[in-house]
Parts: sequence; C-alpha cells; structure tokens
Amino acid sequence: MNNYVLTYDGSFEGLLCCIFATYEQRMNILDIQPLDRLEAKLFAETQNIVTEGKKANRVWKSLKKKTSSSGLLRLKWAFLSEESGIEMHILETAKYIFSTSDKVDSDYSHPSVLYLSKMFKKVGREKHRMEAFIRFRLTKDDIYFAVIEPDFNVLPIIQTHFKNRYADQDWLIFDLKRKYGCYYDRNSVQFISMQLPENVGISGANPDFFKEEEIEFQQLWHAYFNHVNIKSRVNTRLHLQHVPKRYWKYLTEKSSFA
Repeated sequence: MNNYVLTYDGSFEGLLCCIFATYEQRMNILDIQPLDRLEAKLFAETQNIVTEGKKANRVWKSLKKKTSSSGLLRLKWAFLSEESGIEMHILETAKYIFSTSDKVDSDYSHPSVLYLSKMFKKVGREKHRMEAFIRFRLTKDDIYFAVIEPDFNVLPIIQTHFKNRYADQDWLIFDLKRKYGCYYDRNSVQFISMQLPENVGISGANPDFFKEEEIEFQQLWHAYFNHVNIKSRVNTRLHLQHVPKRYWKYLTEKSSFA
C-alpha cells in the first residue's frame, strides 16, 4: 500500500473530504496539509483532495450519529487552532469514532481525543479573550471597526457574540494575521477579504480613517484612565494574569496616541 500526503484547501469541509477519501480509496495517510502550508515528505505520494459538499456532508452526518454535540464542537474548535498536525489528530479521532459502536469522543485515553480536547480549551480561552478585549472604533463611513491578531482562527466563532451584542450597528472585525474579516450590516454577517492600509493601526484613532468624535472619545478615556489609575497600588502580577500583555495593543487605555 502506498503512503500518501493529502492536501486540501484549508477549510473544515475540505478536511472532511480528506477523511472521505481515506476510506473511499483505502489509503495509508502519513499527513494531511493545507495547500498553502505544504511541506514535502520523503517516500510519500502527494494527492490533492478537492472539496465537495456532498462528501463533506456524508462524513459530518456519520460523525453526528456517533458523536455527542460537545464532541462535534471539540472537532470544529480544535481545527480552528491551525496547529501543525491537527488534521491527523482529527483523522485519527474520526477513525476511532467509526471503529466502534460506542460513543468514544470523550475517551481521553486515546491520544488524539485528548489532544483535540486540549486544543479545544485553548481555542475557547482565545475566543473569550477576543470577545472581552476587542475595541471598536468609529470610522468616517459610520462603521464600527476593530482589528485583531488572535493566536487561533477564532473569527468564525466570535461573530455571533458581536452580532447579538451590537445588533443595531454596522461593524467590521478584521483578522490582520489571516487577512480576512467579518462584516455585519444589521441584517447578516458576511466574511470578506480586503487590503487594509498599514496605518489604520490596531488601537488609537488615525484622523485619516476615524471620526473626530472617535478621536475625542479615545483621548477622554485615555485621560480618565490615567487619572483614576493609582500607580502606587498597581498589582502588575495580578494585572498580567487577567490581561496578558499581548492583549494590551487592543486597549484604548494602553494606547500611546494621546
């Protein structure tokens, strides 16, 4: 039996199609890699798997029959970690689920099931922190705009939070690291790609892009924070525990623009 490295388009549906191909063609899989992160492996044949909705749905329906709702969520969120090798852990977990009549998606004695659970928790923590630390800025186009650089690809799972919380506003959250965003027009959320000017910044309010009242608000908030912040009583260790330094760039009060 030949050894294969499967490539796919990087989507979750594409990965499900790779799982489908593994069973359909009875292949021995050494690795599964997104096309944009392909690393050649010796003694393995590379085969690209095209994403097909029907095949992805067949795999997902089969998983739903044998997996709890929390187990399905772990699969989806772990995939969003984008960690190297996550595809093989998802494949091995799927093979384990299909191999028995019992529900084993919480059997943490299996190394891949355990690994996915750890990744799920990491992605969940990043999701909650992004929901807490994202700061919108009002643009001259009357759109509330935020830029993020999360460790994991959490944009697909935070958009519902902001849709519910800011249902009466037009807003756009842009992932700078992955170069795509989600835009809400008070009716629905759309995922978009765009070229973002470098001087927009993650915090602060460049007058080229943001309304005058936004700049005034940020200056006011910055001054208020500095006024009420008693430096002699600052507990840096506790502060870093609740607000890790890598999230400071999102916070108006940490901005140096004023």
